[in-house]
Amino acid sequence: MRSLEGRVAIVTGGAGGIGAGIAEVLTREQARVAIADVDAIAAERLAEELRGKGREAMAIAVDIVDRDAVDEMAAAVLDRWGQIDILAANAGIYPQASVEEIEDDLLDRIMDLNLKGALHSIQACLPAMRRRRYGRVVLTSSITGNHVGAAGFASYGASKAAMLGLMRGAALEVVGDRITINAILPGNVRTSGFEALEQSYREQILRAIPMGRLAEPEDLGWAVRYLASEEAGYITGQTLVLDGGQLLPEGAS
Repeated sequence: MRSLEGRVAIVTGGAGGIGAGIAEVLTREQARVAIADVDAIAAERLAEELRGKGREAMAIAVDIVDRDAVDEMAAAVLDRWGQIDILAANAGIYPQASVEEIEDDLLDRIMDLNLKGALHSIQACLPAMRRRRYGRVVLTSSITGNHVGAAGFASYGASKAAMLGLMRGAALEVVGDRITINAILPGNVRTSGFEALEQSYREQILRAIPMGRLAEPEDLGWAVRYLASEEAGYITGQTLVLDGGQLLPEGAS
């Protein structure tokens, strides 16, 4: 595939975990990448690390729930590099709570970050993409809520399923401007959040993955890189599952 040289990307939630893996791959493929995260210190740390490797990266502090802040994020990227070609709308949270424990404040927080934050990010980047009649938007959704359920993650699954409804409608609205909107659906990924879960739960998850390992953040980065490529220009409104075969077994093993 052609390199991403000359392309400008924004990765929300880019300072760590999956987002850092996406930023690593996109900069390796020669894109200029804005690492947008609520954790300004971590975002700048990663940007410095990438610049130390001879790549182009900048850090932006942003709360994606704040529409004005997201608009300012897009404006900062345009001021620095003059264009926005790729949006990896990755920022999100996955707090655990049983159905009985889900209160309105928790559900609102999850939906605000996982769904509304993705919408804000798309809205902020679309004008620049439309002007250039080119754009690649890749959402980080999940197999949870779309293909499987997990006890304690009903609200999270609901937010990730809603994200795909947003994706499909938005993809149709922008297709005439040569902008595609797709989503990756990860299974379980080696992040600090996963490592913080109970050991028994982590062991249970590993047993359910035929490949016998978690996804690494860069595994997801390469999927984003493909969907962000010129070669993927005929794909829109679609999803790509990255789960190490977790969904494959027909019955319980």
